Amino acid sequence: MKHANTTPRQRVMSALHGEIPDKVPFTAYENKIPQCAVERDLRNRGLCIVYRMSSYRIIRPNVNVKSFHYVDERGRKVIKTIYSTPCGDLTTLEKPSGFTSWTLEHMFKTPDDYKALLFMIKDSIVEPTYDDVIRKVKALGEDFVIRDRLHGEPLQILISRYMGTENFCIEWMDNRDEILKLYDALVEIGRRVYPIVADGPLEFANLGGNVAPQIIGVENFKKYYVPHYNEAAQIMHKKGKLIGCHFDADNTTIMDAIGQTELDYIEAYDPGMNPSVREARKVWSDKVLWINWPSAWHLKPIELVRENTIQLIEEAMPGNGFIIGITETVPEDRWQSNFSAIMDAIENSKFR
Repeated sequence: MKHANTTPRQRVMSALHGEIPDKVPFTAYENKIPQCAVERDLRNRGLCIVYRMSSYRIIRPNVNVKSFHYVDERGRKVIKTIYSTPCGDLTTLEKPSGFTSWTLEHMFKTPDDYKALLFMIKDSIVEPTYDDVIRKVKALGEDFVIRDRLHGEPLQILISRYMGTENFCIEWMDNRDEILKLYDALVEIGRRVYPIVADGPLEFANLGGNVAPQIIGVENFKKYYVPHYNEAAQIMHKKGKLIGCHFDADNTTIMDAIGQTELDYIEAYDPGMNPSVREARKVWSDKVLWINWPSAWHLKPIELVRENTIQLIEEAMPGNGFIIGITETVPEDRWQSNFSAIMDAIENSKFR
């Protein structure tokens, strides 16, 4: 994989296996780089687009779901979704925003929602969708890598998807036994997902992410997060698959704990809000570092974009197991110039 004909996908996979490719792989999520002439030029120069999908689906045969689109009293276009269970209804309220949406109301609102939420989680059936993945792999080709999704960390699912931070923190103190019932039910779903992903057609997968250590704390991270990374990793590794996590927050307090996991790569690590690449490579000497090019740096002068990229690469040397990625939204008026400058720096840097 160290010759002129190396494809973007091969370059990324080489780095994910801890090797030194011909140059630093440069990646961007599929929804972070619009199709245009600059995007085409970057792909011609080796940019690899990361397409994210799942090799399974979860269905809930006894939960009826209905969504309603309307304009609220503040003039916002919103979507209200009702999840009807034999134990009661749950509702969410979301505001679409481009490629994503803002959650205005989470599903869990009061302790009265525990029974319905527990029923909904336990009603989950997991089915593989390998044919869909295989078709996508063939359609996208060598300018892409496709990343699978393992079921996330149970506590993080409760925080991010079902409860929201404030509700979770209150319930964690007041009704922890009820929280742990939901946790146990989510653990069981994860255990059904792991072998399906491991047996699937994709080569690597993320397990969860968006962990906020300042909310969870070190001890809870070790107790309620780390075991799931390791359990999934053991299943994935038996089938020759790689596993990582999207650690995009300030990871300072949990660096050592992450280092002790069996994860193969750390994705979305932002050196602008974390210890440097050099320090991360020391602490995670056995892991691939797939950074997010620091979000805050996108507002710097273009020459500093080049200089900072070279600095990141120099801190990562020797260059085995290092990838520069774009995992966050970049200002619309800066992404073309910044991505091109990052690629210029990659092409002109020493990597061995």
